[in-house]
Amino acid sequence: MSAVFAYVTAASTEEAQAIGRALVAERLAACVNILPGMHSIYHWQGAVETAEETVLVAKTRAELADTLAARVKELHSYDVPCVVILPISGGHPPFLRWIEDETAPVTPSNL
Repeated sequence: MSAVFAYVTAASTEEAQAIGRALVAERLAACVNILPGMHSIYHWQGAVETAEETVLVAKTRAELADTLAARVKELHSYDVPCVVILPISGGHPPFLRWIEDETAPVTPSNL
């Protein structure tokens, strides 16, 4: 199993919570951490913009990364949401197994 982090920014804490709840409920992520209060400075449509945003960090399996990114796009208010997948090169083995277990499809054998 190859675990990854998905780094996502959202327009508000409420949007981040809605996205995070959907990702966990749909087993696309084992956990989502929500970090409000990020200050962003960026180029958008020819201008330098600033915004208050909220960061989501989702823990998932590498093979779910594309599906997770597509689901974020469906739920997100931005035309071009930030969804970046970062590999996890190591970690506490029981925690990494937990990510795998919690993102596995629900079947009668793992209920």
